[in-house]
Amino acid sequence: MNRSSIVAALSALVFCALALVSATNAETVGDKTLVVWAAPSVLEQSGGSALTLDMADPDSFDAVVFAELCQNTWMPGSSGYRRTNQAQDDWLKETEANGEFVRVCVVYRGNTIELYRNDELSASYEVGGQQPFDENATILIGPRHMQDQRDVFVGKIKDARVYPFALSFEQIKTLAPGSPLEGAEPWFWADFGSSGLFDRTGRFNKVLTEGDVSVSDGALVLGEDKGKVFFTSSSQDGERAETPSQWSKTGSVPGAVLQSSRLLREKLIDDPYRPRWHFTTPEDVGIPGDPNGCFYADGRYHLMYLYARTGSGFCWGHLTSVDLVHWRHCPDSIGPDERDSGCFSGGAFLDDDGTAYLTYWKLGDLGIGAAKSVAPYNEWTKFGEPIIPSTEFGITELAMPNGELVCGSADPSNIWKKDGKYYVLTGNLCLLNKYGREEDAPENMKGDRLYLFESNDVVNWDYKGVFYQRRDEWTDASEDDMCPSFLPLPSSPDGGAPSGKHLLLFISHNKGCQYYVGDYDQVNDRFLPNNHGRMTWVDNTYFAPEALIDGKGRQIMWAWLLDNPENEAPRGWSGVYGLPRTLWLGEDGTLRMKPVPELEALRMREQTFENAGVPANGTTRLSGFPGDSFELELQLSASELAKTKRFGVEVRVDENSGEKTTLYYDADAKELVFDSRSSGKIGRPALERAPLELGDDEDLTLRVFVDKTVVEIYANDRQAICRRVYPSDPNDALGVSLWNGGSANATAKSVRVWEMAESNPY
Repeated sequence: MNRSSIVAALSALVFCALALVSATNAETVGDKTLVVWAAPSVLEQSGGSALTLDMADPDSFDAVVFAELCQNTWMPGSSGYRRTNQAQDDWLKETEANGEFVRVCVVYRGNTIELYRNDELSASYEVGGQQPFDENATILIGPRHMQDQRDVFVGKIKDARVYPFALSFEQIKTLAPGSPLEGAEPWFWADFGSSGLFDRTGRFNKVLTEGDVSVSDGALVLGEDKGKVFFTSSSQDGERAETPSQWSKTGSVPGAVLQSSRLLREKLIDDPYRPRWHFTTPEDVGIPGDPNGCFYADGRYHLMYLYARTGSGFCWGHLTSVDLVHWRHCPDSIGPDERDSGCFSGGAFLDDDGTAYLTYWKLGDLGIGAAKSVAPYNEWTKFGEPIIPSTEFGITELAMPNGELVCGSADPSNIWKKDGKYYVLTGNLCLLNKYGREEDAPENMKGDRLYLFESNDVVNWDYKGVFYQRRDEWTDASEDDMCPSFLPLPSSPDGGAPSGKHLLLFISHNKGCQYYVGDYDQVNDRFLPNNHGRMTWVDNTYFAPEALIDGKGRQIMWAWLLDNPENEAPRGWSGVYGLPRTLWLGEDGTLRMKPVPELEALRMREQTFENAGVPANGTTRLSGFPGDSFELELQLSASELAKTKRFGVEVRVDENSGEKTTLYYDADAKELVFDSRSSGKIGRPALERAPLELGDDEDLTLRVFVDKTVVEIYANDRQAICRRVYPSDPNDALGVSLWNGGSANATAKSVRVWEMAESNPY
């Protein structure tokens, strides 16, 4: 049985189960408001729903349906049109498609139904009465209702809600995706822009998907292959939904499972866009795909990865390695349970007694959660209650002696220990969204900041204050601080003694990964940044950092490379990490970085090109190695760089189409440059420039790593850019050339290239 058949079978089981459940003791909703921000991919479609309430009964559904009876027209869908006015010629017509979102609201008030498109009333009419719904309902997105799933909406959904009462027009006008409506609690709320595939109310916390479904660029994407999403309530059974399957791990393995598993591996191996030696989520939806909870213990590296486990929700996968190159997949460490609707980003900490702790964002407006384990760290026990409770989504109001205080309770950092006490940081995105976005917002609510908590026992935590003071010359008021990692910074790439400085890695959601290097004032428990830097400059492709200190004293980090195509889910996988980097303090007090040396174990069949000349404004082709999987090291003397000013390489070159990715150093601009504007028609083509000033007599050393869709460039251990590129024909985009963008001929001192062996299992 293929995946779609399995999910369809489960959908049928849910349908049958719902029909048998008594709603006697369930909360009942009559008057209501259905709200959805939707963008049809094309206007030429018919009968799908952007949001449906369904009681698994042929006579019991209400929906926001597109163009079932009248072309380009939103309508209130219902069984047998009992609550649908079929005379729709005068209703507002949809004109937006392919990315333009409109807000559609259907208000059910007594015997009146009102339909709004954005802030305009499209229709208002009388019906015989309302259809009641309770918590045994299913929320559908895509199909119109459970009994007939042939017509499916194709497009994007940014936010979908059900309010258990009729909203007024004044309330409707204030609605915005991702933002709560003051004084109005939704009965169901899927905010795909910040929260992914889960119900923020926690009521409908089991999720099934079928067909072409993904979350990309802040929206749910339903593709042409009949993408469907089903939200059901935990009241329908006592356990969270398991991964869709029809066999038991304790029983014999059916032949169909073996065949499907083998076919999946073979499909992934054949995928020309799937990296071979950058960590890649083994299967399923790694969006969001943050690295999380990494730590080092007993000679092994542990790395967690966030992914949306089909049939369950947001979980942390778990990997272990002894060499940072080859990874063993372990059972998921944490996932949804009866107390939450999934696990978002967080960190890890290894205590003195060998107990490992995970800190994570406990979804469902709950706050910061924790879990613990002991060696060999295969089984994790989640704490029952949040260690830092939220009073609303990602925000905690605290009663302090000097009055009520508001701080963030999202995306916790790793725990660290000082003088027998434990410390953790929490992020501020939700607080910034609520209080700090307007120009006249309080200054202490604008921009990036973190909140420090202290504990004696890892269970009970006290608020200590804002951890550092941001500066306008480094970050702007629009940037948040999430996915933080706070660790001592080594004095060399090989580890050894700490430098005395600390490194704070974090993201702002709009501008990606960045960092502060500074002093940790352990007396006052404050961080004093000395300098600031970024790891992404033109967008947020390099995202969600996570770091650890290993047995050598090295600080090693990973980051998620945001999935660039609009929809990778049909490939059966998504989620890729950049290479593990070792980080240390340079002599000038700024950050140094390079890939860990363990990766050299993958090198094969070295080729050397000595004194390779490149004409002015020209290229020199290199060959004899696979152009989609290699490491290249280039050295250019300071004197040659002074002549040509701009020098580097072209990779993933397709001579037939002219597609290419150009990587180089610009001496005049003092920038490392990644030009992917001609790399392909999908993804995120961009011209990215990172600041890098070389000394007058300093040679240029570039290290370039190409692994299918991942391209990374490092320069002089001081700067790096990492992106994903998607050639239109990956089997032809295999060319590699030295590139000279200056007006004088130049000769590279040395060029070494290695073919790289695969390290991913498939």
